[in-house]
Amino acid sequence: MKFSKEQKSWAFYDWANSVYPLVITTAIFPIFYEAVSTKKNALGEIISDKVLFFGAEITNTVLISYVSSFIFLIVSLLMPILSGVADFYGRKRSFLVASFVIGSAGCASLFFFDINQSEISMLYYIVAGAGFWLSLVFYNAYLPEIAPVKLQDRLSARGFGLGYLGSSLLLIICLAAIMVMDVPAKYAFLMTAIWWLGFGIYSVLRLPKSLKNQNIGKPLKHGWVQLVGVWKSLRNQPVLKKYLRAFFVYSMGVQTVMIMAVYFGSKEVAWPSDEAKTSGLIISVLIIQFIAIGGSNLLAKLSAKKGNVFALQCVLFAWVGLCISALWVTEPLHFYIIAAFVGLVMGGVQSLSRSTYSKLLPENVKEHTAYFSFYDLAEKIGIIIGTFSYGYIENLTGSMRNSIFALIVFFIAGYILLRAVGKEKSEKLSPYNG
Repeated sequence: MKFSKEQKSWAFYDWANSVYPLVITTAIFPIFYEAVSTKKNALGEIISDKVLFFGAEITNTVLISYVSSFIFLIVSLLMPILSGVADFYGRKRSFLVASFVIGSAGCASLFFFDINQSEISMLYYIVAGAGFWLSLVFYNAYLPEIAPVKLQDRLSARGFGLGYLGSSLLLIICLAAIMVMDVPAKYAFLMTAIWWLGFGIYSVLRLPKSLKNQNIGKPLKHGWVQLVGVWKSLRNQPVLKKYLRAFFVYSMGVQTVMIMAVYFGSKEVAWPSDEAKTSGLIISVLIIQFIAIGGSNLLAKLSAKKGNVFALQCVLFAWVGLCISALWVTEPLHFYIIAAFVGLVMGGVQSLSRSTYSKLLPENVKEHTAYFSFYDLAEKIGIIIGTFSYGYIENLTGSMRNSIFALIVFFIAGYILLRAVGKEKSEKLSPYNG
C-alpha cells in the first residue's frame, strides 16, 4: 500500500525537526559546549571543567544533565494544558506550528551562547528544547488520524528514516562550513533554526486542520481532565496499560543515551588530540545516523513478521548488551563500534514505540491528542528520571562511566515489563498486522 500525500507530508516533518536533536542535542552543540566550558593549560591538559551557575560551581556535564531534566519538567507541566486547549478549540495544527516556531527561535538564540553568562545562555537551550518536545505531542497525535493500523509501523519508520537522512545532510553541511570554510560553530545553530522552521512550515501546512470538539468546561483545565480520563480508561485496557509501564521505564534509558552519548565520548574516550576528538565524535554521530535509517526499517519488517512486542524485546535486549559493553569503552575504535550498534537500535526503538502505542489506542477514540499527550508525558517524566540520575551519579562518583549502571537497570526493567505485554493477546500487535 502506497502512502497518500497527507501521510507523506506528515512523515516529512521528521525531516524538518530532526535537525534539532542531531545538531543541538547530539553533535555540534555538545562539542561546542564542552570546548567553551573546559579550561586547559598550554599542553592541552584539563585544568577545570566547572561552570559558574547562579553563583555555584558545577561540573559542565552535570549541569547539562540537570538542565535537560528541567526542560522535560517544563514540558511535562505545559503539555496537558496546551494539548487540552488544542483539542478544546480544534487547533492542533496551530499549536504544532507555534511550538516549532518558538523552538526554532530558541535554537537561533544559541548563536549568542556565552558560558560567562551561563544563566541566560541555558535559557536559550531550554526554549529550544521545550519547543521541540512540545511540537512532538501534536505531531505524533496525527499518526492514528491519517493512517490505518496496518500502515502505522511503516509510516512511523518512514518518518524516522527521513529524519535521520535530513538531519545527517544538514550536519554534513554544517561540518563543511566549520571545518573547510572555518565558519564559527555557532553559525550551525542558526542554520538548524532556519532548516527546522522552513521545512516545518512546508510540511505541516499540508496536514489537515483539526475539527473543533463540542466540549463543555474550561479549556485550560481540559487537558488535565483528558489525562485523568485517559488514566481511568486504562483500567479497561490491560494491554495498553502494561505497554505504557514498559515504555515509561525503557524510555529513561533510550533518551538519556541520546542526550549524553557525545558528552560520554568526549570525557571517557582517550582521544589522541582535541582535533581527533572533534572529528571522531562527529564521525560516530554520522555512523549512528546512517545506520539508524536502515535500523528503523529493519525493525518495522521484524515486527511485521514476529509482532511488535517480540521486536521491541529484541531491541531492548540489544540495549542491555550495548550498555554493558560501554563500561569498557576507552579507545576511539571501541566507541565507533558501539556507535554502529547504537544506530542499529536507536531509530528502531523510537519508531516502533510510537507506532505500537498508536495501534493500541481504542478504535472509537476521537481525542488522539489527549492519548498522545499521556504517552509523551510518560516519556518526559521517564527522561527527567533518566537524565537527573545520570548527572547525579556522575556528580556523586566523579565519573560518567558509573552512570551507565543506571541505564542498564532501566533497560532490564523495561524488558521484564514488556514480557508482561507479550503475554496478553492482542491482534493489533500480531505479526503481519503492521
